[in-house]
Amino acid sequence: MADQNYRPQRTAAERASRVRFRRAMALLLITLLLPGSAQLVAGNRRVGRIAIWTVLGLGVTAGLVFLISLLWHGLVFRLGTTPWLLGLFRLALIAGAIAWAALFVDAWRLGRPLELDLKQRRIVVAINGALAFSVAATMIFGAHLVGVHKGMVEAIFSGAEAAEAHNGRFNVLLAGADGDSGKTRWGLRPDSLTVASIDAVTGRTVLIGLPRNMQNFTFDDGSPMDKKFPRGFDCDGCYLNGVSTWAEDHKDLYKDEDKPGMAATIDAVEGITDLQISYYAMVDLDGFQKIVDAIGGVTMNVRQPIPVGIPSDKFYTHIQPGTKKLDGWETLWYARARHDSDDYSRMARQKCVMNAILEQTSPADVVRHYQDVAKATGSTITTTVPPSEIERFSALALKAKSQKISTLSLVPPLVDSADPDMSEVHGLVHDAVKKATPKKEEVFEEPGGGDDGETKAPAKNDGVKAQATGGSKADGSDDDSPVTGGAKGSRNKGYQANETDDLASAC
Repeated sequence: MADQNYRPQRTAAERASRVRFRRAMALLLITLLLPGSAQLVAGNRRVGRIAIWTVLGLGVTAGLVFLISLLWHGLVFRLGTTPWLLGLFRLALIAGAIAWAALFVDAWRLGRPLELDLKQRRIVVAINGALAFSVAATMIFGAHLVGVHKGMVEAIFSGAEAAEAHNGRFNVLLAGADGDSGKTRWGLRPDSLTVASIDAVTGRTVLIGLPRNMQNFTFDDGSPMDKKFPRGFDCDGCYLNGVSTWAEDHKDLYKDEDKPGMAATIDAVEGITDLQISYYAMVDLDGFQKIVDAIGGVTMNVRQPIPVGIPSDKFYTHIQPGTKKLDGWETLWYARARHDSDDYSRMARQKCVMNAILEQTSPADVVRHYQDVAKATGSTITTTVPPSEIERFSALALKAKSQKISTLSLVPPLVDSADPDMSEVHGLVHDAVKKATPKKEEVFEEPGGGDDGETKAPAKNDGVKAQATGGSKADGSDDDSPVTGGAKGSRNKGYQANETDDLASAC
């Protein structure tokens, strides 16, 4: 029995070796938990103090930012959309990665690896290398993401000055540029033009669609194009989507503009709608599919087979009816297909795509797929919204998600696109905007709201009922309206998504 319980006594050298090994491992562990602590305990104390105070200072700063952001939600947007701050943060992450890795190497040196036996030395080297690589790689990857985000902000948000709301609303021109147009035509020919009129307080939005084939419309009073075409854009074969090309061919009219084509298009849109355009956003329709893919696709109610391509295309097929999760390629064709359809049905489907993206895309989706979203949007979207306004429009977008979107499309049978009555068109636009402007009692401060002036938008169920011309029942259920080209309604009677007070129910 005595022999079975016998344990050989470790020699003094073995006990000392175990102590040295534990000490070396402890130095690595405390460097992971609090960089600089190994140097403070066993090395250059000045280096250790600098590292620890730097870490503690950054921790306190991060804590203060978090606490302030709870009261002022816009702080995070402000910090995350200021290019020079993003550049500074990126450099700080790179410097931090190098410094932390260097502290791990020094902690390994302080562990006196040459005094360890071979097995212990290998373990310490492996763990030290893994920890140093992990923290450095994580911070370098973070710096990469910050760089991607900074590039996206600088590429997309090119505006320098913030515009004030006009009559309580921001009017943003959304222009969809056909990617093929740049290969075959001189200048930009927008494939779709929509004005998003957004209430500056509640975010309640009206989408005003303008047909690309509109003719004989007037320009904004006093604009260069108004002086050139005082009776309207009445030249032979001149359409709304050709204004940009015409202006690019006559740049002398817009000598002070970097983009005369877009400036002329804005003058046209302001003349047609009688609204002052605050900003514009240009979307490359071919690149649009990358954005949809980046957010994981969009679920659409496909009411009829939607052609993908035209019969002469080798890839010609159809998106079959039903509730479908569409990828970027399918969503692009759902929004742009005209075969077996018409321009106005397509405009209705485009509005349904806008509504679906707004309703189905959450901030969590954007964060989860951030790198893909940033790359897609950076090469696809340009806008005159300045970085300083991202905070405001992000907040308005979140408010808009809980409300009904109204639409008005200046198309037949409501408007004669070949010879529009401009006074009548202005009246239609003003009525649509007025109807979507909440009464004072519908806008109130949130209980216990902070000092950021944030207001609560009217609940989605508090919105006005769909217009009779919009056709959908008040409860959002389908009615017996015909479906043409994948959109509820017909060219003769109008498409519901083109004129409704509840876009979701018309889709």
